[in-house]
Amino acid sequence: MFEGKHVLVTGGAGFVGVNLIRKLLESGAQVRATLHEKEAVIKEDRIEYVRCDLLKSEDCAQVCKDMEYVFLCAAVTSGAAVMEKTPLVHLTPNLIMNAQMLEAAYAANIKKLLFISTNTVYPFTDYPVREEDVTNEFYEKYFIVGWMKRFSEIICEMYSTKIKKPMTTVIVRPANIYGPFNDFEWETSHVLPALIRRVVERHDPIQVWGDGMDIKDFIYIDDLVKGLLLAMEKIDRFDQLNIASGNQYRLRDLLEIIIKLDGYDNARVEYDTAKPTMIPKRLIDPSKGKEKLGFEAKTPIEEGLRKTIEWYRRAL
Repeated sequence: MFEGKHVLVTGGAGFVGVNLIRKLLESGAQVRATLHEKEAVIKEDRIEYVRCDLLKSEDCAQVCKDMEYVFLCAAVTSGAAVMEKTPLVHLTPNLIMNAQMLEAAYAANIKKLLFISTNTVYPFTDYPVREEDVTNEFYEKYFIVGWMKRFSEIICEMYSTKIKKPMTTVIVRPANIYGPFNDFEWETSHVLPALIRRVVERHDPIQVWGDGMDIKDFIYIDDLVKGLLLAMEKIDRFDQLNIASGNQYRLRDLLEIIIKLDGYDNARVEYDTAKPTMIPKRLIDPSKGKEKLGFEAKTPIEEGLRKTIEWYRRAL
């Protein structure tokens, strides 16, 4: 589908954006990618990088010009500490970016736009959430980011179903993503890269926020990107899809795997329940993605963690 097509990826230096660009290049796409504060990660003549500020409507219009497909990957993100202390940092910039990019894409007659949402739009449950389980009730610590993403989803729906000349938009709600090019900075990283960094740096003890009993669905970045490309290719009308492994992982167990893979013998682990943590359980049902896209996550957790550790060690 993507060979010779003009494809825009916002957030071209971010975790998802970098990995998505790599696969788009392999498919023969003509890629344009936005940069803001970070430098380009993939140095490739076939990529047209545009340094811009997506909080400015004129910049959004510039990057959408002459494009056919848009992947909205740019976002202000953070780890648990920021979400605990200053959650409003996610609200205004992301809402403005998302709304202005949708407006610009529509004005540029984009064929299809894919918005990467989040599984925080779901309520707290003890069962795997399906796409229709959104109730606009959120786990309390996700209230702000959940509503920000949820309202961005609603704006997508407006452009696709509530106007006379609609634009096709597709919403993907990923599981927790990990893999090469992840964010390993202490202030902004999520749980798995933070644990990998502590193991690689041989922290003694390895400090874990919370009791390590949290249960989550993790998906390796290559699997997620495959799901994104399939969703863009196969969905021709407004829809929402979970892209997840469908597996349940307890953080304590994943830490044991990381310690073993990196050969950290006799590692001591210290759990700090006073530190901020997020939702204690998030299970995700990926069956709709399997039915509509033929998508299944293929990377075993041990293989994905090994590849991530190896990449991080090379990147040091």
